[in-house]
Parts: sequence; C-alpha cells; structure tokens
Amino acid sequence: RAPPAQLAALERQVFDFLGYQWAPILANFLHIIIVILGLFGTIQYRPRYIVVYAIWTAVWVTWNIFIICFYLEVGGLSKDSELLTFNISRHQSWWSENGPGCVRKEASMSGIKGLDSHSYISVIGCALEYRYIEVMHSSFQILIALVGFVYACYVVSVFTEEEDSFDFIGGFDPFPLYHVNEKPTNLLFKQTYLPA
Repeated sequence: RAPPAQLAALERQVFDFLGYQWAPILANFLHIIIVILGLFGTIQYRPRYIVVYAIWTAVWVTWNIFIICFYLEVGGLSKDSELLTFNISRHQSWWSENGPGCVRKEASMSGIKGLDSHSYISVIGCALEYRYIEVMHSSFQILIALVGFVYACYVVSVFTEEEDSFDFIGGFDPFPLYHVNEKPTNLLFKQTYLPA
C-alpha cells in the first residue's frame, strides 16, 4: 500500500503533466523518488536514508510555500508568468480551464488557418478559481510533509536508540548476565601439567 505522501504527489504530478507545468513536474518526480528512498530506509533500517527524507521534507515545504506565493501573487510573483513552464510555453495550470463548474468556450482566431492555429479560450462560471485549488494542493502537501518530517525524526531516534543499546556480547539486554572481568585472572597464566 502506498503512503499518503506518495499518492498525493502522484495525483499532483498527473495534473501538472496535464497543464505542462515543467518545474512542478520535476519537483514532484524528485519528491516521489525521495519518498521511496525514505520508505526503503525505514524498511531496511537505514537511518541515513530517512535523514535524507527529513531534509527533503524541509525543501518540499519551502517549494510548496513558493507555489502558494506564486498563485496568490505575493512578493512580485505573477500567476500569469511562464516561470513554472521554464518559459517554454504559455500553458497554465490545468485547473484554469478545467476547474469545478468551469465552462470553456473556444473561438478560433480569424485569419489564421492550418494545423498550428491557436484559438482563444475563455473560461466562465468557475465555482472556485484555479489559483485557490493550487493553493489547497500545496497546503495539503505541506501538511503531509510536516507529518512525514515528525515521523522520520521519530524513526531515526528509535533506530539510533536501538544501535546505542546494543551490547555485542550480551545482546540487547542493558544488564547482561555475562560480565567480562576486567582484572586478569591467575587461571589464564597458570601452566597446567598433565600426569604422564
């Protein structure tokens, strides 16, 4: 069964692909890889992989805060810029044309014929603006990342506690029955003679 972080990232990946949002596609892909690495670290008792996941969740929260600021146009950012598509295309979020209640109307541009002709698309009647849908997606990602960060810190502390309490001679028992005598005994140095 896939964890919620991976399912949410996969869902977001699908909608970013539909909207040709290349920067979020790359970020989501990297997020999915790091989540898998964190799961592998948990299953295989590898705290370093889990630490990488915990560090990544901080980066992931920062990325999602940026996305929220981008769509709410905070700090000079504009949701109409081509920043998320690396200036390759004029595409926007898939939700801008396909949001809940949205009705698309296409009008072909006059005088332009051929396969590559573009049409003007107007969208009316949206129940919720696409930027708020994107903000909700990012907020949900932040919530899941924070839960994942707390869980990762807990798992790393449990793994390192188990490593610290391990006694190679007596096992996991903090007070083993077998104690190594630190003083040399005379039995080790006595030469034994066997009768002939």
